Amino acid sequence: MKIKKIISNKYLSGGFLVLAGLLLGGIIFHHSPKEISRQETSVKETKKTIWTCAMHPQIRLDHPGKCPICGMDLIPLDQYISEVNPDAIVMTEEGIKLAEVQTSIVSRQKPVKKIQLYGKIQADERLVETEPAHFPGRIEKLMVNFTGEEVRRGQVIAEIYSPELVTAQKELLEALKMKEMQPRLLDAAREKLRLWKLTENQITDIENSGRTKTVFDVYASVSGTVINKNINVGDYVSQGTPLYEIADLSHVWALFDAYESDLPWIRKGDRITFTLQSQPGKEFTGTVSFIDPVINPQTRVASVRVEIPNTGNILKPDMFATGVLTAHLATAGNSLVIPQTSVLWTGTRSVVYVKLQVAKEPSFVMRQITLGPSLSNSYVVINGLKEGEEIVTNGTFSVDASAQLEGKPSMMNPEGGKVNTMPGMVMPGNSRSVNDTTMKEMKGMDMPGDSSIVKDQ
Repeated sequence: MKIKKIISNKYLSGGFLVLAGLLLGGIIFHHSPKEISRQETSVKETKKTIWTCAMHPQIRLDHPGKCPICGMDLIPLDQYISEVNPDAIVMTEEGIKLAEVQTSIVSRQKPVKKIQLYGKIQADERLVETEPAHFPGRIEKLMVNFTGEEVRRGQVIAEIYSPELVTAQKELLEALKMKEMQPRLLDAAREKLRLWKLTENQITDIENSGRTKTVFDVYASVSGTVINKNINVGDYVSQGTPLYEIADLSHVWALFDAYESDLPWIRKGDRITFTLQSQPGKEFTGTVSFIDPVINPQTRVASVRVEIPNTGNILKPDMFATGVLTAHLATAGNSLVIPQTSVLWTGTRSVVYVKLQVAKEPSFVMRQITLGPSLSNSYVVINGLKEGEEIVTNGTFSVDASAQLEGKPSMMNPEGGKVNTMPGMVMPGNSRSVNDTTMKEMKGMDMPGDSSIVKDQ
């Protein structure tokens, strides 16, 4: 009986020890369901969460902290994954403010362009007259002696001695004696003097006096300003030799140079407002009366002519003029117009960044467009955009740089893809991050502009 009691007590003691061990293990190693969920979430975040910078998306770290470039707080990369368009570049509100990104709505407008034109005042070619010598001879006296002098029509401008004219006078006097017998001879002698521009009064004086004159006056046929003097006293001139050029400056031309890109905007009848350095604060206005159909091969410009009345002779030839023409494109009504700052050029392509309206975070996607004529600070869009869409108008380069760094379609990389980066800067498809291994690789490299070596760090 004693042996049975001893065996029974042993089993009972062992059972108590096993039960006590299970209870103690449960107390020590027990975790609530909440604690298990937290641990699983922590492990999941540790494995999947990648931290990046709002201003430098090329930064990829496996832990939160500060951006090694700008010092901003890093943000989980999941916030930058666009659910609407995989090619979109997503930015935070903070990043947009720091990059000074601004957008505007695409709208239809009437294309208006202000064209800056430069030119000179010139005499009206139709009002320039040449005073020639109507008979050969020697210049005996000049009544107009310098360029710029004003002359009136009928004024004596020079005196010429002409042996040929002396002979013609003698023929007239001889014909006058035989006018009863040879009336046609007298008419021929008078007509010869008329062709040499002698007036009827001069011919009558010769007939009445019965004497020949050796010096004859030259009269101005127009009123105006002498712009060119071609002779001096003592010069021998032939019939038709130009003595003076006289211009009527009551009306002048303003000739402006228009480049080829401006010609589609300029039409006859357009008004041009221009100013002169000699008349500060005063504006002159005229209409386009002629556009040169030929481009100057040296200057690559065409002349645009404006006719101006010159009251008080304020406008003087060869004055510089600065004009402005407000033009409307003749072939376009209301067209899509966007600011020039929104367009990125690649030589053959023009691209803009369009904001996605359905995205939760500010998202932008690159789009290629076709541009029309260039306005003062904007472009006409022919194809690629619709009215009401929102595009980036300021900070376009910042958005494009972010797209390039993230391997999204961008100005220089329309198909998207990986982009080579600096050591330690992680891009999509590269699992490396800025860590101790990267710093070891950088040690021993001479940094540009700095003679020190990273080895000392």
